[in-house]
Amino acid sequence: MRLLVNGAKGRMGQAIIACAGLDPEVQIAGQVDAGDDLRAALGAADAVIEFSHHAVTPAVAEACAAAGKILVIGTTGHTDAEAEEIRRAADAIPLVFAPNFSVGVNALFWLTGKAAEILGPDFDLEVVEMHHRLKKDAPSGTARRLAEILASARGLEYSTDVRHGREGITGERASREIGMHALRGGDVVGDHTVIFATQGERVELTHKASSRDTFARGAIRAAKWARGRKPGLYDMQDVLGLR
Repeated sequence: MRLLVNGAKGRMGQAIIACAGLDPEVQIAGQVDAGDDLRAALGAADAVIEFSHHAVTPAVAEACAAAGKILVIGTTGHTDAEAEEIRRAADAIPLVFAPNFSVGVNALFWLTGKAAEILGPDFDLEVVEMHHRLKKDAPSGTARRLAEILASARGLEYSTDVRHGREGITGERASREIGMHALRGGDVVGDHTVIFATQGERVELTHKASSRDTFARGAIRAAKWARGRKPGLYDMQDVLGLR
């Protein structure tokens, strides 16, 4: 399978290129970054893996849809309007749009939903994430997805029931509240913890990534999985059969 990497000079782009070199089922057909002509490079590829900047992704999705190319998106931080533009491309092509391509993190997504279901409303919910000091968006896309899973399990809304940090005299914690805390520092690849706390006990689910290769291998796996699929919007839960 011929892959084109958009955002090829970035940390994730370089990881994808390195991991593709170890996979006999794929080859890198193109490397595109800021200032390069994506549309001119599309002809040589079967699929595009996009790890660049949130403002760029809608144009990448539009170009892939026009060219009939599979698209795998790992970029995070999109506005609601950008995300809606991206989703429209799925009417024409298989599009895998996920906040995290790690197999372990996607197991964490599934476990978080099951734990919320089992533990019930008596447990307070908190999400804590930490990333390297250069990360531009907060909270991470993975942390947001975890909070969305918790909100869905409780019948809550991310936009109104997630509380981003606390400061000052906050008063007692609201029962409907989902706490969200983003830490930044050093070279941390990505740590995520979901905390379920009640009187007398606490459950914590944690995933820690020590290498970007885990995300790169997952993105390549998603591209291979999407080959031959019908046009539609998919994520890593579909790729791993966790639906």
